[in-house]
Amino acid sequence: MSHSVPANQNFDCQSCGACCAYSADWPRFSLETEEELERIPANYVAADLGGMRCESGRCTALEGKLGRSVACKVYDIRPIVCRTCMPGDDECLMAREQLFGTAC
Repeated sequence: MSHSVPANQNFDCQSCGACCAYSADWPRFSLETEEELERIPANYVAADLGGMRCESGRCTALEGKLGRSVACKVYDIRPIVCRTCMPGDDECLMAREQLFGTAC
C-alpha cells in the first residue's frame, strides 16, 4: 500500500538521514556492477560484501546528526538501493516513523 504524501510536505534529506539509519539490513547491494562496487571504499562495505557497513544500525558512510544535518560520504557512488529511495516514498516514511515516531 502506498502512502499519500501531502502536497505541502517538505522532505529535506540533508536534515533527516532516517533512511540511512533505521536498519543495518537495508543498505544492501543488488544490481550494482563490479565496477560500481569497486568504487565504494572498502571501509564502508560490510564484512560479508553484501552491502554497506553499519554500526548501531546506521550506515558508516552517513555523517552528521540525524534529524539535524547529515550527508553521505559516498553520495556520488552510493548503492542503487540508496539512489532509489526517494523523499516521501514508502521506504522514507517507514524509516522516519521508526526513527522519529512520525513520518513528518
